[in-house]
Amino acid sequence: MKKKKQTRQQVKKEDKPVTLGDRLNHDLMSQLKAKQKELKEVEEKQKQEQKELEAKQKREEQKRREKNMTFEELLEKSDMNWKKYK
Repeated sequence: MKKKKQTRQQVKKEDKPVTLGDRLNHDLMSQLKAKQKELKEVEEKQKQEQKELEAKQKREEQKRREKNMTFEELLEKSDMNWKKYK
């Protein structure tokens, strides 16, 4: 009975697939994880810079549009009730 349990336990341990992390040494794994973290940080920084650039371009486009508005467009955009001042 004990033999069967021992063989079952050995089979269960052997059934577990060997992962890449198990095969690589600890130093190499820590270097890979550090590199992964660094790459994620760089990607986040690039995304943030892209977002800021798009926001800046949007503000500049809005300023350019306002600068080129006609008097009629300015009156339409105005919230004031101009009928009061007639």
